[in-house]
Amino acid sequence: MKKNIIAGLIILGLFFTTGLLSQTTSTGTKSPDTVSHISGIMVFVLVAVMFILIFVFSKDKYLYIPAEKKPSLFKKFRQYVTRSVPIEQEADIMSDHDFDGIKELDNKIPPWFNFIFYGSIVFAAVYFLNYHIFGTGKLMIDEYLDEVRAANEKREELIKTGALINENNITLLTDEPSLLNGKNIYTVNCAPCHGPDGGGTVGPNLTDKYWIHGGGIINVFKTIKYGVPIKGMISWQTLLNPKKMQEVASYILSMQGTNPPTGKPPEGNLYSDSTQTAIDSAKIKTDTTKVKKDTTKTVK
Repeated sequence: MKKNIIAGLIILGLFFTTGLLSQTTSTGTKSPDTVSHISGIMVFVLVAVMFILIFVFSKDKYLYIPAEKKPSLFKKFRQYVTRSVPIEQEADIMSDHDFDGIKELDNKIPPWFNFIFYGSIVFAAVYFLNYHIFGTGKLMIDEYLDEVRAANEKREELIKTGALINENNITLLTDEPSLLNGKNIYTVNCAPCHGPDGGGTVGPNLTDKYWIHGGGIINVFKTIKYGVPIKGMISWQTLLNPKKMQEVASYILSMQGTNPPTGKPPEGNLYSDSTQTAIDSAKIKTDTTKVKKDTTKTVK
């Protein structure tokens, strides 16, 4: 009865430790360090229980202690674990096999080996039932799909917040909501130095085609992100997220050609690229549409 209870506890322990052989996702409430710590404790307890059982099962049956001499603690432990026979008593277990003067000892299989061997069989059965029959444990493919799903959700969240936007993948925004957001950001943060209309006060004029640090969406985004400390412009990457910097950069480029009456003279070099050409084409298209509408109203 006692042995059956102990065997049941071993199987139960193996069932709960099958998760140690599989990876765990990082989306749980416990941190990886906590999971690793708990797993280490479980392994330590399992090994300790196995050693205790070795002592319990082999105490009377497998321990050999000569009557004339009491073995040391180390030898006693070695006999418990290996079922070995003292050198003085090896003649008792000597087999009849003889090859060129070499004889064989009929030693018993060590208990620790039997525990590991039979334990691995039990563990394999529990593992198979847990992961492939009852489905209470997640297979590697399921854990992989969970990780991919969690990563995609995180990626979508980062895309919404603009955290993935940088100078290597920045694009010009032309939709009205984005430009309106950019205008609000500009009014609060940029207008004191560049003027409400972009004509420039302390900072340069942002409405012409001359740029000190390069025009176009990439250069303007980089200037906003990293700033120009030598000229008093701070880096805005700690105050604005990438999405907001993209919106305000797009709004600044949308002001080109407005030519405010109090604008400062051009500074820097004339800048022209494909992005700038696209901006000008969009402005021309918008102005043409407005002219057509005004002409239609006049005819009516």
